[in-house]
Amino acid sequence: MEIILAKTAGFCFGVKRAVDMVYEQVKESSPIYTYGPIIHNEEVVRDLEQRGVKVIEGMDELRKLQSGSVVIRSHGVEKKVYDIIEEQGLKLVDATCPFVLRIHKIVKEESEKGNRILIIGNNDHPEVEGIKGWCANEPFVVEKPEDIDLIDIKPDEKLVIVSQTTFNNKKFQDLVEIISKKGYDSIACNTICNATEARQKETAQIAKEADAMIVIGGKNSSNTQKLYDISKNECANTYYIQTLVDLDLTAFESASRVGITAGASTPNIIIKEVHDSMSELSFEELLQEEEKNSIQITPGKLVEGEVLSVKPEEIIVNINYKSEGVIPRSEYTNQPNADLTTMVQVGDKISAKVVKTNDGEGQVLLSYKRVALDLANDKLEAACENGDVLTGKVVQVLDGGLTVLYGESKVFIPASLVSDTYEKNLEKYMDQEIEFVITECNPRKRRIIGNRKMLLVAKKEEAQKALFDKIEVGMTIEGTVKNVTDFGAFIDLGGADGLLHISEMSWGRVENPKKVLKVGDTVKAFIKDIQGTKIALSMKFPEQNPWANAAEKYAVGNTVTGKVARMTDFGAFVELEPGVDALLHVSQISKEHIEKPASVLSIGQEVTAKVVDFKEADKKISLSIKALLPDDETEAEEADSAEEVTEAADVVEETTEE
Repeated sequence: MEIILAKTAGFCFGVKRAVDMVYEQVKESSPIYTYGPIIHNEEVVRDLEQRGVKVIEGMDELRKLQSGSVVIRSHGVEKKVYDIIEEQGLKLVDATCPFVLRIHKIVKEESEKGNRILIIGNNDHPEVEGIKGWCANEPFVVEKPEDIDLIDIKPDEKLVIVSQTTFNNKKFQDLVEIISKKGYDSIACNTICNATEARQKETAQIAKEADAMIVIGGKNSSNTQKLYDISKNECANTYYIQTLVDLDLTAFESASRVGITAGASTPNIIIKEVHDSMSELSFEELLQEEEKNSIQITPGKLVEGEVLSVKPEEIIVNINYKSEGVIPRSEYTNQPNADLTTMVQVGDKISAKVVKTNDGEGQVLLSYKRVALDLANDKLEAACENGDVLTGKVVQVLDGGLTVLYGESKVFIPASLVSDTYEKNLEKYMDQEIEFVITECNPRKRRIIGNRKMLLVAKKEEAQKALFDKIEVGMTIEGTVKNVTDFGAFIDLGGADGLLHISEMSWGRVENPKKVLKVGDTVKAFIKDIQGTKIALSMKFPEQNPWANAAEKYAVGNTVTGKVARMTDFGAFVELEPGVDALLHVSQISKEHIEKPASVLSIGQEVTAKVVDFKEADKKISLSIKALLPDDETEAEEADSAEEVTEAADVVEETTEE
């Protein structure tokens, strides 16, 4: 037979603390009284009675006491009980569970503001009775859905919801949902004890896997009854017992897997008796044994533990100590609104540093972030020494640079070291993952300096070397336009920039590079020249040279068509095709005398003319519209006229070159 014993079975922190305090009082003073049974377990109460501890049942008995110590049990009591103890001059030993004290504080403060209190729990349970006694006005108590209909609240009143610490978590959530749908102005505080929640979840899980379940606890224990109900829902063969005497072992003869859990008021000695039917330890000895096995903690100590419960804002950890450890969100991560339930799971192993041995509510305040910070700082120091490349997220943009989060450590990268070029606006880096190296590391002085520029420069040098190793003059290469100026464009070739001069952009005439190219364009060019790290590019590919077959296309006597590209006082230049311009002299526009070409022609106008001269070596072509017009003049006159045009063209060319 396989026996599965719940890790959360037995005394919770609050109960164990209360029982410890009573046993301590037995050693120090007498008489000793507990206001109600210290816990809902007859075995423990009987053992304490044998040691002289008496139980007071109500305020009337309390008022009759003349001397002695009164221990307030973990359930807590209403405020009147404290007042009577003070009035009678009795010694107060407050063993109220810190989780319950927290509820008392909430209901007192909220009710004094005029808000109405709604307690989800059993109206007759001592804990609920105590909570009601701290309310400044009449509270509501809800245990089941039909109780909600009895709520009588004014439209302008706010409803503050709390819960009995041992209430079923799922039922609590269901009731809160029903209340919210009623449209009340309400706020819910989930005050269910983390240990209770973890105990209930573990019980449900074990019950699903077991053939039979044993739930151990006092017959008056509310939280044990809830464990029984949860277990019974998952496993029909569930048995509720107080001690081993109540257990019929024959009921488990056919079971191959038996689960055991116990309420928060059940001593380990009874659990052990059920588990192995043997134990000679007294309650006090058992507590001493547990104390002996418990770790010793001090602020700054590193502890290992297992996650018992996770809420969006805190994590409860079993650190094998007399009280549990709590890691608030602020001590787990630097993310201000992080939901811890998405980051940690119940059962996870975790390392943390002790911040305080008592956080004010009886728990040990732990910090996971400080452990992570130490680890991150160790890595940063090693990275600084070894020159390792790290990656972190930019979490803050300052005037002087960037704050980058590495683990839980903050690295500052000055603006001058963010990039290898001037960065006017650093906001673009916010929330980005970036690489950097550590150039200075002093965690104690909180001075950790990063450098991103160094990496960018190194990468560019590496890329530049790789580029120059493979390129040569005449090679065709592709790149991206990085910048466009009046004299040309700079092309990013992936390691170095190449200059594409305006004169090399086209075989045709380019007036403005910005009308031809824009940043981001992909261009194909060939390398015209390399001088050191300077690369000259050209898009005037030889095979696309329009003059290659110009002698045939523009032979003297051919009729051609083109567009007026520009004009001067002595003539107009006609673009026959990109890269090929011809001069139409003013004397060759018409038979009639024309003062200026602009009086009869316009830029962009298409004209048809006759080639009257072609000089391939000088890339000069002369045109004549007049030669195409009907003419009675002699051929000699035409020849003389052609000679005049050629001479004029030479003069124009020389003037243009000057």
